[in-house]
Formats: sequence, structure tokens, C-alpha cells
Amino acid sequence: MNLIDLSWRNMKRNFRLYTIYFISMFVGVVIYFTFSGLMFNEDVVAAIQNKENYKTVIFIASIIVFLFIVFFILYANSFFMKQRKKEFGMYLLYGMKERQIATMVFFETLFLSTISVSSGIVIGGLLSKFFGAVLMNLMHYNDNISFAFPLEAIALTILLFALLIGIITIQSYFNVRRVQLVELFHAKEKMDKPLKFSMPLALLSILLIVASYFTITIADDTDIWKNHLEETLIATAVALIIGTYLFFRQFSGWILQKMSQSKNYFSGNKMLWISSLRFSIRGNTINFTFNSLISAIIIFAVGFIAVDYAVKADVVKKEFPNHFAFSTQDDATQQQIEQIMNGSHPIMGHKSITGIQTEKIPNRKMLYSYPEYYTEEFYLFPESQFNAVVDLRGVGEKVDLEGEEVIVLARGLDEPTKYTSPQLEITLLEDHTFRVVEKIRYPLLSIPTSPGGDTDLQPSVLVISDEAFEDLKENRTLTSYEIYQIEDPKTSNDISRKIYDIVMKTEGAYYSAYIDMYSVDTESSSLVLFSVAFFAVIALFALGSVIYFKQLREATEAREHYAILRKIGVDDKEIKKIIRKQLLFVFLPPLILGLVHSWFLLYYTVILVIKDSPSLTTIIFSVMGVYVLTYLIFYVSSTSIYYKIINEKNTR
Repeated sequence: MNLIDLSWRNMKRNFRLYTIYFISMFVGVVIYFTFSGLMFNEDVVAAIQNKENYKTVIFIASIIVFLFIVFFILYANSFFMKQRKKEFGMYLLYGMKERQIATMVFFETLFLSTISVSSGIVIGGLLSKFFGAVLMNLMHYNDNISFAFPLEAIALTILLFALLIGIITIQSYFNVRRVQLVELFHAKEKMDKPLKFSMPLALLSILLIVASYFTITIADDTDIWKNHLEETLIATAVALIIGTYLFFRQFSGWILQKMSQSKNYFSGNKMLWISSLRFSIRGNTINFTFNSLISAIIIFAVGFIAVDYAVKADVVKKEFPNHFAFSTQDDATQQQIEQIMNGSHPIMGHKSITGIQTEKIPNRKMLYSYPEYYTEEFYLFPESQFNAVVDLRGVGEKVDLEGEEVIVLARGLDEPTKYTSPQLEITLLEDHTFRVVEKIRYPLLSIPTSPGGDTDLQPSVLVISDEAFEDLKENRTLTSYEIYQIEDPKTSNDISRKIYDIVMKTEGAYYSAYIDMYSVDTESSSLVLFSVAFFAVIALFALGSVIYFKQLREATEAREHYAILRKIGVDDKEIKKIIRKQLLFVFLPPLILGLVHSWFLLYYTVILVIKDSPSLTTIIFSVMGVYVLTYLIFYVSSTSIYYKIINEKNTR
């Protein structure tokens, strides 16, 4: 019998163990091919407006996805190898060399990888239509996505997983070499020693966690975050990490120790599952800590980005209220532009406005919090034209100014302000002094844009009274603009390109379109949300699997102990209760602590800001709910498999 035959027989004999390993690799291939396939899907690429940005983001994200998968599969392989130590010990005893065992493992990995990669590519290709449609839906595009098996994605998937097979083979070889023959035979008989728990360290864990929470809550009330951002962030993170570690290492162990000293310790099955957990604290601490912290990061990242995605469209709508705004053209060109609009997106409203352009005023700090985002020259518009634009948009409040009163129009970064005492004055046009009465967030002229996503400085706009405007406009530089509102501006990409090419033939012309920024922001936020959601799925699957694999190994090692329990009269119903309570302690504390961590992070960075928008708060609770549901599935599955494993010896 050669090594290939032996490898094939091993796979058939240990079908259940190989199935777990196969599923791990299969899921990895499906996820990676589905994700990377979107980078080369012609339908998706054709629908995207910013193609280069899309390909760059997807490529970087696919690499991160692959690194997640590498970590997950290497962990699965490590579990797989530990489960076979006795088998390898037998091979060494019969005279096989370590290199031969590694070769046998290589053939097994090759068989499994060939099946998982080929089937994973097929399933991933079939899923490409669904995930492509999801991405298009996030971007609010109506393009149809077909099933796709891009050759580039297939080649890249095969290449990267071939590299992974090589890494797995090397890992397996060193795992075999690292252990002595005697250790191989007794690998499953090793047990963690009970750990001594310290009450001071247990209390310290709670103190560190509470201190980190408190630091997060005072972010807006003190200057510690503003003046010492990096130091405070590092200190908070370190306190949270150490506190979480000590919570599982000391506090949970201390609680179990106190429970073991209680009067009713020997009643029911309490002694059985508590004693088992006390012995496993040492080995589970790192996993519990890692799971809690990663869970907090996943929930926070997905919740934060989901809310950002949800509000992005509203932000763009507020910052770019003009569907199209551009410098006034001659009559023939103006008519040509309107024909372009009416061809597919009928004009709903139109207004021409004329303003006075002032000299450059470098010092604008008194008016704007971030003057570097605005032009140095100002544009003065009369109140009547401003009010007409308010009517055109159907959003905003009209103004009523007298004499030399002026209102500053700002973007979202500036806080609305009313100036009463002391009065704020500004001198323009050499000798004309105006009294600033208010600053409002209402862009009359938005940031200049281009269909490619490039932007420029926002025009600095002041609204003055009609009387002041009439007095100033004689012998001044006047600039005129056309503002249009159209039907369904979210699908006007092609129109924007055509109008932009016409308007920008004139050097220095102004052009701004809602769709330009909407498509850029929507595509970027959709890509980020889509990518982070993928990362979250992979990370959640990996975290759950880490716990899952560890419980399978512990179940295999505990079969003899449960066999003894059966001999002394413990029935199946009682054993199931013991298993459920034991695994509940394994799954529940990391989940709860991760949820609490993420809640504090989300509450003081997101929820307080959006508390007046219940629909946005619901998004965060939905993310948490999905996470809890997924963990519940892992818990139920683990208890079922755990019970089957400990029964294997008894059913043979």
C-alpha cells in the first residue's frame, strides 16, 4: 500500500473528522471566490461609476479576506492534527518516517483542497449573482447582475489556495516533528491543572473595565481626549484588554471557586459542570478574551458603518441641494443643456441667480470654523434670490434682512450661530461694512464637482438685503448661475457627464451636481459596508469555529469521564444538562462582555448623536441581534455535537 492509498483510506475511515476540516476549507473558498469574483464581474464593473476606486477597494478587501481565511484554516488544521496524534504515533511506531507522514498529510490536504476549491468556485460563482445584486442594491443601482465565473478570479483563487496548501503542509510537518513518540500516545490524556484564583486580581479586572468605560463616557465632557488623544486612546484600550483578560482568567475562576465552596455544591449536577470548568479556565482564557474583544470590534464596526451608510444620502442631499448648478451659458448652449435634461430627466424647476464677486479676503476665521474649505473671494446675493431658491427646493427658511445686515451661508462642518453681542462686522468691496447677524447651514452654491468625483473649494456666499445689493451692483463684477431641479436625480450620471463637458469648455466656469457626489459617496460607503459585513461574517464564523473546535477536542478527551458517569448511574437527560450548562459558560460570558464593550463604544460615539432617529438606532440593535442569533446557533450545534462525541464509545 502506497502513501496515496493510505491517505485515501484515512479520509474514508475518519469521515466525520475530515468533514469538519473540509467544511472549513470549503467555506473559505466560497467566501474568497465570491468576494474576489466581484472585482472581475463585468456587470458589476459596468454599473460602477468610479471603477478604479472600486477595483482598488475590492482588491485590498479581498487580500484581507484571504488573510482571515488563512488564520481560520490554519487553526482548523491545528485542531485536525491534534486529533490525530495517536494515529501519527502508531505510524512512527511501525517505522514510518516523519517525512513520509508529512507527505501523506500533503496528499490528504491535496485531495480535500481539490474538492473544496472546485466545489467552492462553483458555489461561489452561483452566489456571485446574489451578492452582486446586494451590492447594487446598496448603491441604489438597478442594473441586473448575471452569474459569473471570471477566469481571473478562478486563477487567483487557485493560486492563493495552492500557496495555502504549501503552508498547511509545512505546519503539519513541524507539528509531527515537534512531539516525541511517548507524547503522541498520551496527547489526549493531558489535562489542565486547576488554577488558583485571586480575589484582588478578580476585583482589579472589574476596576479596569469600569475605568475604561468611564473614560469613554467623558469623551465629550473633558479636555483629556482633545489634549491627549493618543495617550488616552492607548490607555483605554490597554485597560480594556487587560481587564477582559483578567475577567476570564481570575474573576470567572474566582466565581466558580466560590460556587464550589457553597453549601449546595454537591446538589444536583452542579459539582460536575463546575469542576470541569475550573480545570479548563487556564486553556480557555486566551480564546475567551480574544472572542470578547473581536466581538466588540465587529459589532462596533458594522454598527458604526451601517449608520454612516444610512445617513450618507441625507448628508449629501443637505450639502448638495442643487441637482445641477453651473455658470450661466449663452442662450443656445442653455437650450442645448435643457434638452439634454428633458430627454431622460424632466426639469422640475429652474432659477437663475446673480451675485457680486468681491476681492479676496484671506482672513475669514471669524466667519468660518474651517476657512480653508472656502474660496477667499465672497459672492453676495440678494435676499429675494435666496428666498426664491428656498421656494424652488422646498427646503429651508426664508430670510428678511434690512440695511447692512448679512447672513453667512456655511456647510455642515460649521455650527449655526446668531450674532447679537458683541456685533460681528465685515468690510467688503473696499469700503462697505456689513453687520453679520447669523450663520446658517444652507449652501446656495455647493462645492464644485466633476463626474469623476473631484471637488474644489466651496464658494463663500453672503446673503445681503435687496436694498444693499441694488446699491452695490453698479460697476461691479457680477456672476450668474443656473440652478435646476430634475426628476430622479439619483440616476443622472450620464446627464452630468454631458453637461459638465459643455460647461467646462469655459475656463474658470462653476459646475456642481448632486449626482457627482451622491455616486461617489454612495459607492464608497456601500463598498465599505459590504466589505466590513463580509469581514464580520468571516470573523464571526472563525470565532465561533474556534470555540466549536475547542469543544470538540475537549469532548473527545472527556469521553472516558462521561463513560464513568454513566456507570455510576447518571442518565442521558442529566448528561445533556451538564453539557448545556458547561457550554453555556463557554459561549455566554464572551458574548455578553463583547456586547457590553460594543454598547459603550457605540452609545457614546453613535447612539447619542442619532437618538432622535429611531430607525438608525434600530440598525444597531439589529446588528447586535444578528450577532447573538449566530452565537446561539453555534451554541446549540456545539451541544449537539458534544453529546454525540461522548456517546461514540458507548454506541460501538
